[in-house]
Amino acid sequence: MKNYILILPLLFLLYSCSENKSSDKNNKSENVKLNNNQLNISVLWDLSDRIDATKNSNTPTNGERDVEILKFLAEYMKKDMDKRGSFMSKGKLKVFFSPNPANDQINFIAKKLDIDLSSKDVSAKKNIYDSLTSDFEITAKSIVDITQKTSKWEGSDIYRFFKNDVLDYCVSKDSSYRNILIILTDGYIYHKNSTQLLNNRSEYILPNLLNQFGLRNNPNYKSAIEKNDYGFISSRKDLNNLEILVLEVNSEKSYKNDEDVIKSYLEKWFTEMNVKKFTIHNTDIPINTKKRIENFLN
Repeated sequence: MKNYILILPLLFLLYSCSENKSSDKNNKSENVKLNNNQLNISVLWDLSDRIDATKNSNTPTNGERDVEILKFLAEYMKKDMDKRGSFMSKGKLKVFFSPNPANDQINFIAKKLDIDLSSKDVSAKKNIYDSLTSDFEITAKSIVDITQKTSKWEGSDIYRFFKNDVLDYCVSKDSSYRNILIILTDGYIYHKNSTQLLNNRSEYILPNLLNQFGLRNNPNYKSAIEKNDYGFISSRKDLNNLEILVLEVNSEKSYKNDEDVIKSYLEKWFTEMNVKKFTIHNTDIPINTKKRIENFLN
């Protein structure tokens, strides 16, 4: 009887260890599957007056920070190609504007910010690899320069992009891809085509709206948002295969807590659209932003 009592705990311990190993194996298998997914990275670039160097005194300028981000994404894509080899590399990296710029010159040169390896042979992939970083850096700089010199602040209709385009443009129907959208914006979301205000929900977020709702410099902004159901007008609920990284949120200096309110708005919106994973970061010097991008992508 004593031997029987001693054997029972031993059997239980062996069974538990076996279960833990099995669980660890399953988790590792899921991670490997995620890491093996081909990259489908989309960038929604806000060309509003946030990149006006005369209006924003950041150093580096917001335009320069954007260029560094796009350059880093090109370098990250090259590392992914190194890991997989030319034959197996089918990654995608594309920059979007919403709506497309009225400037034909920007539209023409922006074609270099559209990379799709899935339809390329090994020779074409090698050519893309060799020039990818320089193409993205030079093209992004040119777009910033043209926009600043003409002072035609195109803006970005981020709300309508999500309402009409995000699923078609950023989510591949091929399940072997990992779909990632990176948004470059200061967080004040506005376009002349998206100005609807429905009760306490809106298609935009601007300082005057935050004033109207009493959210500026309000330490209780979270409870106010929840109580009054402030937020974006919900537009869809089918983004469960999309990951979103928002970068360069940057409030007016006199109202630093606008950043917190903006994050709460975006978090609520992404959650309501069933976004698979999302992270929102304030603007920072490029070296720190690169680490944040890498952490998200890895």
